[in-house]
Amino acid sequence: MHALQLDGRAPFSRIAAVLGVSDQTVARRYTRHRTSGALKVLGLADAQALGDITWLVRVQCAPDAAVSVAEALARRTDTSWVSLMSGGTEIAAVCRAPSSDHSDALLLQKLPRTPSVVGVTAHCLLHEFFGGPQGLISKSGALTDAQIAELSPSPPNSPDPPSPAIPPAAVQLTLTDADRHLFDALARDGRTPLGELATVTGWSPSTVRRRLAELRADGVLYYDVDYDLRQFGYGVMVALWLSVAPAELAAAGEALAAHPEVAFACATTGPNNLFASVLCQGTEALYTYLTTRVAALPGVRAMESAPRIRHIKGPGPLFTPSPAAGRRR
Repeated sequence: MHALQLDGRAPFSRIAAVLGVSDQTVARRYTRHRTSGALKVLGLADAQALGDITWLVRVQCAPDAAVSVAEALARRTDTSWVSLMSGGTEIAAVCRAPSSDHSDALLLQKLPRTPSVVGVTAHCLLHEFFGGPQGLISKSGALTDAQIAELSPSPPNSPDPPSPAIPPAAVQLTLTDADRHLFDALARDGRTPLGELATVTGWSPSTVRRRLAELRADGVLYYDVDYDLRQFGYGVMVALWLSVAPAELAAAGEALAAHPEVAFACATTGPNNLFASVLCQGTEALYTYLTTRVAALPGVRAMESAPRIRHIKGPGPLFTPSPAAGRRR
């Protein structure tokens, strides 16, 4: 799993050579976990590289309507990480919009509007401290530094500074229709064979291979691994909202991102300006974490924690998971 987090399309032969096992062993174990729903490799588009705006949305609604509203949100193509939180009266979701104008339409017009929805709050993601291609498995120590170096792809190209005569929005990459078909396929399975990707895009396999390399080099495409939390002993997932003094926000965010319990961390707008997804083995471990590591963060003025009680949708398209499958955020 750690190897796939580093490079989701790495050949099994390469992973096997680094791990010191046979190709057949790697292929067999991957197939077993993949078919059981315990592991899935996803190819995803980086929001910042595309100039998209990301919103962390909290929807408050009546308990009898929470599931239906959450499922309606999950069916949208611009949402991810949809969950029921707390006592079943709050829904958490991540929404993406290509611009401020589209954000206005998403937040004010397209979110579910029923009498059972009593409140909606949205926090704009300002800076990501940990997440994207950096998965929680990266903190596991499963691979040595030497193995990580062997499996890690080249870092994305550093973007050239925009010309003063060109507005920043003009230098963002624009995806073609074929690119979108490519990302749709990779979001379902990041290891989709080149032949199938060629079919959905209308390109030749060599063109697909070249485009994958270009998108990866430009930092637009990254691979993520979605897996069964129970394999790593996690029993509790909590959304953590912190209010941090502005002068300490960067330091607190960087320190939070280094915690082994944190799967995702970002700075946001709003009175609670630092968010994290936290995973612990149980409630006692969560208490210890909150009263030690979180308590030691600089500049924290207030804290709100909300446990996840049901996962509806992960980072990829909505699908019906195996009963044994879990999620890591």
